[in-house]
Amino acid sequence: MTSTVPALGTRTTEGSALQAVLLDMDGTLVDTEGFWWDVECEVFASLGHTLDDSWRQVVVGGPMSRSAGFLIEATGADIDLAELTVLLNDGFEDRIDHALPLMPGAARLLAELAEHEIPTALVSASHRRIIDRVLARLGPQHFALSVAGDEVPRTKPHPDPYLAAAAGLGADPLRCAVVEDTATGVAAAEAAGCQVVAVPSVAPIAPAVRRTVVPSLEVVDLTFLRGLMTEML
Repeated sequence: MTSTVPALGTRTTEGSALQAVLLDMDGTLVDTEGFWWDVECEVFASLGHTLDDSWRQVVVGGPMSRSAGFLIEATGADIDLAELTVLLNDGFEDRIDHALPLMPGAARLLAELAEHEIPTALVSASHRRIIDRVLARLGPQHFALSVAGDEVPRTKPHPDPYLAAAAGLGADPLRCAVVEDTATGVAAAEAAGCQVVAVPSVAPIAPAVRRTVVPSLEVVDLTFLRGLMTEML
């Protein structure tokens, strides 16, 4: 998809300095955070271990290396990180092949951004094999580019994925709006200097400077995102 990126520091005709929108995937656009936890529980059950529900908030939104590594350490399971990563990705792919529910408001937001030719990127801690599978269902035409967790030196909560997305779109991170559902993703976006819209999925997220918390994507539209940029000027 070819997008027209406003020159750095300029405003759109509507008077906003919004240059790009960067979207998380799991729990933000697609209702799949529960899928990951279900797969983790099933894989560890097959290894003879039961996961504690409290661990869900520890692993949600994190990169595979961190989440899987934590669960191996917490359970003492006899499996290495590489083998577990394959099992988790395989189990997740099987689930999304059967169903990939969108979050409320996701389809409308993507269509609106595309209609107005807003440069948009998908930025996820998931691996490329997972992102490409989800993109095929979301519609790759909605995104100028995507950044996977296994394609950057450091993934979320580090700023690298969002800095890479902004650079790929030719946008100033300060003029990018990020939509995230977890504290890990919010931390990455804020470290990159982006304006953040948090739509909490599994755990609550508190409002903060340059961070707006909303209950659902249904209240997020282009006017809303442009307004965030106008307020910060």
